[in-house]
Amino acid sequence: MDPLHAEALATFDVLFAEAARAGEPDPTAMVVATAGIDARPSARMVLLKAHDARGFVFYTHLDGRKGRELQENRAAALLFHWPRVRQGVQVRIEGEVALVDDAEADAYFASRPRGSQVGAWASLQSEPLASPEEFAQRLADIEAEFDGRDVPRPPRWSGLRVRPERIEFWYGAQFRLHERWLYSCDPTDAWSKRMLFP
Repeated sequence: MDPLHAEALATFDVLFAEAARAGEPDPTAMVVATAGIDARPSARMVLLKAHDARGFVFYTHLDGRKGRELQENRAAALLFHWPRVRQGVQVRIEGEVALVDDAEADAYFASRPRGSQVGAWASLQSEPLASPEEFAQRLADIEAEFDGRDVPRPPRWSGLRVRPERIEFWYGAQFRLHERWLYSCDPTDAWSKRMLFP
């Protein structure tokens, strides 16, 4: 692994641990920004479920809006904001997404609470819903279908791994004189590091 890539990942791990110790409500919460082929941006909060040298993983329905957009345009941006760390820290990550393999997705899905597993089957993510009662009925139907047995992973529900091409660490400071460090890789996978104006 490129030493600067390793340095960036190690820095993320240090800050992630600091966020947990600082009492951030959920250090895994991150914004995922996408854009479809129409180039209109969309952002939402999701939870980081794994990260390593290969990238940063979250799970979703592939037929929901973010899943569809990331199949049309594989570029994604992630944002972590930990206001209780130091004087406030942001981590910005940009890169392309790829599906995790089936074994990894199956293992994660099996670790989820049963209610979350049932919800993944019952939800037509991002589609119009006539009423809360309609969703409650779908939940009851799925629960009955899998009564007494394990709930398998839905075929169009999986993990997406963002392989970072840019990782920026933004450290808050008084008078908006923030400290910013950008790690980025070129097309040959060689990483560089530079400081940015606030």
